[in-house]
Amino acid sequence: MPIRVTLDEMLVRRGMKARELAATVGISETQLSLFRSGKVKGIRFRTLAKLCLVLDCTPGELLGYDRDAVDLQQADDDG
Repeated sequence: MPIRVTLDEMLVRRGMKARELAATVGISETQLSLFRSGKVKGIRFRTLAKLCLVLDCTPGELLGYDRDAVDLQQADDDG
C-alpha cells in the first residue's frame, strides 16, 4: 500500500502523547492506534479534521504517499 500514516512523527514534533490526542479528539485509543499503524481502510473526514485542528497541521502532514504503479493494476476494493 503506497499510503503511509505519518501521525507518529507529528506527535513527536508536537510533544504530544497518543493518549492525550485520542482524548482531545474524542476517539478511543484503540481507534487511534489502528490508524497510526495503518490497519484501517479509511478515516472519516471529520475525524481527520479534528486531528489536524489539534495538531495544527494539514492532512498531507499526517499521510505520506509512496508511488507504486502496481496499484493501478490491482483490483480496487473500494468499489
